[in-house]
Amino acid sequence: MMSAMEAQDRGPLICVSPNVQLGQNVKLANFVNLYGCAVGDNTKVGAFVEIQKNSTVGKNCKISSHSFICEGVTIEDGVFIGHGVMFINDSFPRATKVDGQLQTEADWKVERTVIKQRASIGSGATILSNISVGENALVGAGSVVTKDVPANAVVAGNPARILRYLKSEDNER
Repeated sequence: MMSAMEAQDRGPLICVSPNVQLGQNVKLANFVNLYGCAVGDNTKVGAFVEIQKNSTVGKNCKISSHSFICEGVTIEDGVFIGHGVMFINDSFPRATKVDGQLQTEADWKVERTVIKQRASIGSGATILSNISVGENALVGAGSVVTKDVPANAVVAGNPARILRYLKSEDNER
C-alpha cells in the first residue's frame, strides 16, 4: 500500500493529505487533490481530479481527468469515470443561513451517492445526490442523473432516461 507520505514525496504537483488511504499500485497523475478518502488497489487517478473526505474509490477503477468526487460518494470496484464528471452531495445548497451568516459543515447533511461495480460514467456527466448507479450500468456523456439507474441500464440525456439494457455479452468486455 502506498502511503500518503510516499505520494507527497513525488513533489509539489500532487496534494495528498496524510489521512488518505491508498491501495497498492495506485497511479496518481500530477495536479490531484486527495484528502480524507480511500482509493483501492490498481486504481488510476487522472490529472486535476479532486477526491474529498469520506469518499471511497474501489479497486481497479479509472478516474479520468478533471473529475470531482465529493464527500459521501462511494465508487465500487472496476468503475470507469470519464473526464469532467461531477458529483453533487447536497440537494439544496446554500452559502448562508437565514440570518446571513456563512454556513458551516454543521448546517447541512451529506447526501450519499453509490456507483456500483463495473458501472461507467461518461465524460461531462453530472450525478446528483442520493443516487445509486447499478452494476454494469452505462451513463452517457453529458447526462444529468437525477434518479437511480438500474443494473445493466444504458441511460443518457438531461434528465438521464433509460435507453436500453445491456445484454450479458456486452458485460463480458
